[in-house]
Amino acid sequence: MKRIGVLTSGGDSPGMNAAVRAVVRKAIYHNIEVYGIYQGYSGLISGQIKKLELGSVGDIIHRGGTMLYTARCEEFKTEAGQKKGIEQLRKFGIEGLVVIGGDGSYRGAKKLTEHGFPCVGVPGTIDNDIPGTDFTIGFDTALNTVIDAIDKIRDTATSHERTYVIEVMGRHAGDIALWSGLAGGAETILIPEAEHDMEDVVARLKRGHERGKKHSIIIVAEGIGSGVEFGQKIQEATNLETRVSVLGYIQRGGSPTAFDRVLASRLGARAVELLLEGKGGRAVGIQNNALVDHDILEILDQAHTVDQTMYTLSKELSI
Repeated sequence: MKRIGVLTSGGDSPGMNAAVRAVVRKAIYHNIEVYGIYQGYSGLISGQIKKLELGSVGDIIHRGGTMLYTARCEEFKTEAGQKKGIEQLRKFGIEGLVVIGGDGSYRGAKKLTEHGFPCVGVPGTIDNDIPGTDFTIGFDTALNTVIDAIDKIRDTATSHERTYVIEVMGRHAGDIALWSGLAGGAETILIPEAEHDMEDVVARLKRGHERGKKHSIIIVAEGIGSGVEFGQKIQEATNLETRVSVLGYIQRGGSPTAFDRVLASRLGARAVELLLEGKGGRAVGIQNNALVDHDILEILDQAHTVDQTMYTLSKELSI
């Protein structure tokens, strides 16, 4: 293999640039040419492809977002769109592709793999919802952004003696909510992977109020519904003054943490190694701090899970 491509797709996440940098420099170190595909699968179809040099990825390891940009692409979900993409790859002489992104990006890489084009998926999403890896690129940075917000909101909640509901991102996964809630000392954490009883939530708040607790923090994962609606229900049921903060896209941006920079560098480099070994159709990840790779055709059939012992612990520590 003498020429590979790299693209970022789906929602951006801090550390994507570090992964792109690793792919480019690892490949060039092994005398492989690298072509950047701009605007994700949309750019692949339209031929927005440019050769990348060492300097192309200089001074980006600390930047959030993605220098290759990203876009949604409905056309690529069709077989005709996928074949257009492969035609462009062959036009530029690209023999293998590194796809950095989340669930939707992986599904695109899976389709290319089914058409016989070698792809390696690198997990880049703040949601941490990709099977086969303990952590995805961007999760740690997003988590620290949320924790910083929780700490600031708690100052206000304490000053005004209020209950605050904080809605966090994560799509259908509760990892951001669970980890940030545990780290931020939230009184209640609501995630899609665990059932919740509204009466129990209200009872916990009332017990805390009765023993003199002046404020509470409730973390709501977006996958279970609207934080605003949940906040209204809380206030109606408890008569406690309640405010709601929806953190939104602030969680996607910012300079990646050291953890995400290192993770992205390791996973990006490993993706190149797999292509050089002639192994396409793989998805890289990290498990127990060791790099792993799985069949990308199988990995998306696995269900995302959270550590239920962490969820239990969060309830035990917030009595």
